[in-house]
Amino acid sequence: MSYLDNIRTFVRVYELGSMSAAARDLRISPAVTSARISQLEGHLSVRLFQRTTRSLTPTEQGRAFYGGACEILESVANAETQVVNITENPKGALYVAAPLGVGRRLIAPHVPDFLALYPEITLRLRLTDRKVDLTTEGLDLAFFLGEPEDSNLRIRKIADVQRILCAAPAYIAKRGTPASGDDLIADRHECLNLRFPGASEFQWRLMTQEGPKKFRVQGRYESDDGDVLTDWALSGNGIAMKPVFEVAEHIKAGRLVPVATKTPPVPIQMACLFTHRRRQDPKTRLFMDFVIDRISAVVRGDQDPR
Repeated sequence: MSYLDNIRTFVRVYELGSMSAAARDLRISPAVTSARISQLEGHLSVRLFQRTTRSLTPTEQGRAFYGGACEILESVANAETQVVNITENPKGALYVAAPLGVGRRLIAPHVPDFLALYPEITLRLRLTDRKVDLTTEGLDLAFFLGEPEDSNLRIRKIADVQRILCAAPAYIAKRGTPASGDDLIADRHECLNLRFPGASEFQWRLMTQEGPKKFRVQGRYESDDGDVLTDWALSGNGIAMKPVFEVAEHIKAGRLVPVATKTPPVPIQMACLFTHRRRQDPKTRLFMDFVIDRISAVVRGDQDPR
């Protein structure tokens, strides 16, 4: 297995562009990472990377070897999959990503039941509201809200998620209740925005009598964490656009109140994102099926999420 380990390490160093990043991803030390690359270079009698104190760049031989290395790893993965399918005993590490609110409320609660069914699987759940890159981050599966930018990936739609504009009674008492998106603009309401570095100017897409329309809302509060926006809304600092399942408890308790109900937000897609190769892995397929079966009704708004 040492030669395969060396190839796996090479592929991650190539994709991440850093020995230290690959070491963190593979959960090994930088020294082991460097040693594996050196062993592989010795075996091939070529230099795969040009190294300086500040950069690491693939050589021509390294670029040529990368394609074949990926094919080798994929062939091994396919062979292992065939064995797993025969034995019906899926095992190994499963790397899953999800937005913070989705992960905390919908995915994480079902992980213990899944792992109880499949004791040979180890699941590593990464929660972030930023967009993830399945290839460079070594992910098997990513749950997401919205539309993916990479058309080369596979998508399995779960449901259209209903969203709501809401604010705390304290904010409404101070600023009034907007009835529509036009009121948000005209009355300069404080809108709480989910935004990431490099994101374009923010707009809310609302449903009007003429159909979907983008409203260029304004606000001084921005974060890349959706739960922070919820906390700000609960504290009376502004209006948030949230998936209904994330704030259903607060709406029911009166801590948040629906606003701009004449122009509700356009529903957003919730789906799973994976590469074609990852889809063939039985543990990826099993986890996807298991979670979707558990959460579909909640995401559509058919059930209370609690």
